[in-house]
Amino acid sequence: MGAGRVLLLDAAPGALMGRELERLLGHGLAVTLNLRTVPEPAAVRAAWADQVEFADFNAFDEPTLIAETVRDGLGYDAVKSRAGVPLRAAFLTAATDTRLANRLRVIGRAGAGTDHVAVPEATSLGVAVTHTPGSNASAVAEFALAQLLALTRDLLAHNEAAQRGRWRRPPAPARELSESTLGIVGLGRTGLALAQRAKALGMQVQGLSRRTTVGPVPTVRSLAALLATSDVVSLHVPLTAHTRGMIGRAELAMMRQGSILLNTARGGIVDEHALAEALRSPGHPVGAAAVDTFAHEHDAFASPLFGLPNALLTPHVAGMSGRAMATAALRCADNIAALLTGRPDGVPVVSSPG
Repeated sequence: MGAGRVLLLDAAPGALMGRELERLLGHGLAVTLNLRTVPEPAAVRAAWADQVEFADFNAFDEPTLIAETVRDGLGYDAVKSRAGVPLRAAFLTAATDTRLANRLRVIGRAGAGTDHVAVPEATSLGVAVTHTPGSNASAVAEFALAQLLALTRDLLAHNEAAQRGRWRRPPAPARELSESTLGIVGLGRTGLALAQRAKALGMQVQGLSRRTTVGPVPTVRSLAALLATSDVVSLHVPLTAHTRGMIGRAELAMMRQGSILLNTARGGIVDEHALAEALRSPGHPVGAAAVDTFAHEHDAFASPLFGLPNALLTPHVAGMSGRAMATAALRCADNIAALLTGRPDGVPVVSSPG
């Protein structure tokens, strides 16, 4: 008998999917692959038919997800998510039903955040929630830097004008990075990676952290102090009860005139309605924002920031470099296998939201 049944809600993309499947199978796990987000599913079926089982459903539709999980009374010992499929109380209750042949024991996230999981309910039901913190730190840091460069040099407007055959001159000379101060909210792996890169480009860097010692980055005493003294503010904290709505109308008003806000963390950290209102107001201190994470994503993607010329919007892709995704996928597979086979040492397990 194998180590357990695993449902891949969303496989790693491209050739990496094969490496992920091989890693899981190598651990002796029985794998069911959801084909809904897989390009060329017929080819994947043909290539893997003798090694894995298949499903095809929208994992973001909770009733459908529950139906697949309990289909034929089999259940799954573990589920793996890459894109943050919501796994809430109703799903957890159904997936841990004692009448199932395989009761859910592990949720694996190929990524750093676990705010998509109802962690307290999972813990109370005996489900371990594991993730891969730090796996995409460099990728996200590079992306935040790209956001910053695009906005400070007004690349989108210049590109749009040039594509239309217009020779656009900047309305004012651009400010060099070495003349600006970057404020980083959250000095974990990603925040520190961004600080290192920004300092290499000559920026002054300061941060806000829950920890008292964070190494080479000077810290400020409060969020208000950081907002008031930074030309660029970049968010790198998890979404928790403490950070939800951290940046709202009052906080945006504290920022420096012409400042930039970058969010590659989680959508719920920023009040998007307040940010949209700020970006529409000519006299508001916030001059531009780059947002990669939203309160409503995937099938429910919607935001009041749509259509604003001073908002650079991207679909939660900051961490999607080849190296980062490979590290996350393979580490997540190893974490799931270790927990299912009673080898928890060294495996990160989340016991509270975030």
